[in-house]
Amino acid sequence: MTEPTSAEARRLAEVARDRVRFEEEALELSDQVYRVARRLVGSREEAEDLMQDAYARAFRSWQQYQPGTNLRAWLLRILTNLNIDRGRRVQRSPDLQPLEEGDYYLYNRLESTIGDENPDEERVLDRLSQNSIVEALAEVPHDFRDVVVLVDIGEFSYAEAAQILDIPVGTVMSRLHRGRRILKQILADKAVA
Repeated sequence: MTEPTSAEARRLAEVARDRVRFEEEALELSDQVYRVARRLVGSREEAEDLMQDAYARAFRSWQQYQPGTNLRAWLLRILTNLNIDRGRRVQRSPDLQPLEEGDYYLYNRLESTIGDENPDEERVLDRLSQNSIVEALAEVPHDFRDVVVLVDIGEFSYAEAAQILDIPVGTVMSRLHRGRRILKQILADKAVA
């Protein structure tokens, strides 16, 4: 086997430097990527798995990234696509466990203690913990949840969210409106319960 020429060696060294630079820049964004992953899924473990899968895919296909473009958007696009794939797998394999009367115990108990009165604002806020908000967000269908997470939590503009999700800006606005409405209904149901 022949040794690489000096031009080939320089090219290989440059590729290696580019990869190291890419990985360093990508890892600097890990906190932001994790925050978005945490809002997309129901648990910390799922968020960590989703983030790990996103980084594994990003590192495998690092040469597809165009330097000078928005690396955060590129990483979140990978994360979002993986989450959409995960959501589709879950939808295809629904939970087949039958509900029994014992499964309704908490619901029946809360319903019997509420009465006809309207809860005041403090009681509602007391009942809505951070975990219940995350759980409610997990109940929003993934197409709408992705937009709510990116715009409301990730503080992306409509245009950035459209780029990450690869959908038109109008679709972002429509899904955001519907996603907020669904989330509001879920939170209202949890607060009353």
